[in-house]
Amino acid sequence: MNVIVDFTVVPVGTGVSLSQYIAEVERVLVRAGLQHELHANGTNVEGEWDAVMGAIRACHETLHAMGVPRIHTDIKLGTRSDREQHMADKVASVKAKI
Repeated sequence: MNVIVDFTVVPVGTGVSLSQYIAEVERVLVRAGLQHELHANGTNVEGEWDAVMGAIRACHETLHAMGVPRIHTDIKLGTRSDREQHMADKVASVKAKI
């Protein structure tokens, strides 16, 4: 099943600047080969359910290995059973109506 996920990883107990950790999250997604887009408050990612969830787990494992003692992650996800849809399709559909 294809899934589109918007997720935000918040390392806790690491200080104020989080960019080094978010950069590592992006590296994990690149290695996973998943289509993804970083935005100001998180990352959108799409792919097969197990691959996406496995990548999010790998993000947690990687950050813990970097010494992050606690991680809070918010996840919003969507699936469709009537047709395949990608992140770009959703954006294009709205832009076509503007």
